[in-house]
Amino acid sequence: MNEEKILLCLCHMGGGEQKYIAEAFADNWIVPLGPHVTRFEEALSAYAEGLPVVALASGTAAIHLGLLQLGVGIGDEVICQSFTFSASANPIAYLGAQPVFVDSEKKIWNMSPRLLRIAIEDRIKATGKRPKAIVIVDLYGMPADYQELLKIAAEYEIPVLEDAAEALGSKYDGKFCGSFGQYGVISFNGNKMITTSGGGALVCHSQEAAKRTLFLATQARENEPFYHHKEIGYNYRLSNVSAAIGLGQMEILEAHLAHHRHVHELYDAAFSGNEAISLQTNPDSRFDSNYWLCNILLNPEATHKKPEELRQALAAHNIESRRLWKPMHMQPVFAKAPAYTDGTSELLFERGLCLPAGPWVGDREVERVVETVLTFLGS
Repeated sequence: MNEEKILLCLCHMGGGEQKYIAEAFADNWIVPLGPHVTRFEEALSAYAEGLPVVALASGTAAIHLGLLQLGVGIGDEVICQSFTFSASANPIAYLGAQPVFVDSEKKIWNMSPRLLRIAIEDRIKATGKRPKAIVIVDLYGMPADYQELLKIAAEYEIPVLEDAAEALGSKYDGKFCGSFGQYGVISFNGNKMITTSGGGALVCHSQEAAKRTLFLATQARENEPFYHHKEIGYNYRLSNVSAAIGLGQMEILEAHLAHHRHVHELYDAAFSGNEAISLQTNPDSRFDSNYWLCNILLNPEATHKKPEELRQALAAHNIESRRLWKPMHMQPVFAKAPAYTDGTSELLFERGLCLPAGPWVGDREVERVVETVLTFLGS
């Protein structure tokens, strides 16, 4: 095989990262505390419309600390979007709580407001108390329908944690994704919109919440001249070297966002009018996805081909793709969790595929992907 590999979404360095890393080494700031962490948090806060941001070791750690501060504990129930990566749900189990899964709606693939209301009312009836929190996901960078979801959450007085791990740069009704819940989560994993090689952040709505997050993330050490602990803490702080990478990445964030949206436009033009395939896209002007990944659905009424067959066909041409997330309510580890579903996420899983969209995917690469997809569908 002579064709160069097209990766799904791989991080891209802009050049500034090396400068900031060199500064960290020159000053011997290698540890999880240092000036680059502060500067990175300040840059993220400025991007997040001034909300306090705490840089952490991963997006999963951010979800964990967010839920912890919402009071989630042993025996509680937390409503979670089913159509998502397992990191959205795992921290619920870390805290000894029970996830309650809610299916998606058909247009944007995120949590269904209709099923959310049904789930809340049924859990109150079944347990005699409200769920402790709601985890809403901005899947693949597409914002959830916050106008409806937050209205329901407020009606039942249930706090929301927004999992915007995949949605840095996305907006809903002009507002930054990550800012809609009491806490918001961002990921800087190696395949996200920007990277720190690994890492994440928790977006807070007060300086008090940010200070509490920092306290918990640094082993809950009390302000004493010796190591003194009144609470259980965690080793969740981002390192100064990783933050240095993040500072360089912030300088090219807008270029990355523009690139992903351009790639989506190319796919949209290529697949327009093809009855066998549809592309996930903003449903109306309120939604502004970063199009972290470009996702398609195969129409079973127009083609007998399956997404797994297409994935293998792309792989045969050295093109990486990925099946859509397998819903959490279908995962063996969560088999006993309550779930409120209508088949939407199961159909998405059965019919969908993620296509390459990262910074290394240029116009020529998109043409190769499109040609392979259309040839497969026509065969």
